[in-house]
Amino acid sequence: MTEDRDRAHRAWRRAERIKLLSDRVVGVGPWGIGVDGVLAWVPVAGTVYSVGAAALLLKEAVHAGAERPTLIRMAAYLGLDSVASGVPLIGWAVDTLFTGHAFAARALQKDIERRHGRPADETPAKLDLSMVTGR
Repeated sequence: MTEDRDRAHRAWRRAERIKLLSDRVVGVGPWGIGVDGVLAWVPVAGTVYSVGAAALLLKEAVHAGAERPTLIRMAAYLGLDSVASGVPLIGWAVDTLFTGHAFAARALQKDIERRHGRPADETPAKLDLSMVTGR
């Protein structure tokens, strides 16, 4: 039981990092932009990043034992985000404004909090890129 909770809390933290990096490196009030929004304007790179970050989030969800409805909701958010990044101009604008990675990460975090509680040492903080890169 403790091992499941520890694994889920690690997934919660990783989801937080992906959420911040993808959709909230720079924030103004409720609005933010991250790597996903910037790369949306770079053909191919935006799609590659979007799909890669989506795969990481879904992997974390599976390892955390997320419930099926959560996985489906996450896949829908991430699918919309990734498809939008592949459509020139209008899709790129939508991808810049649609924070699909943040929605999916929050869905996973809520699932984990419902089953295991919030990680005790986790408080909302600014993005520390060393948390993402491991350096």
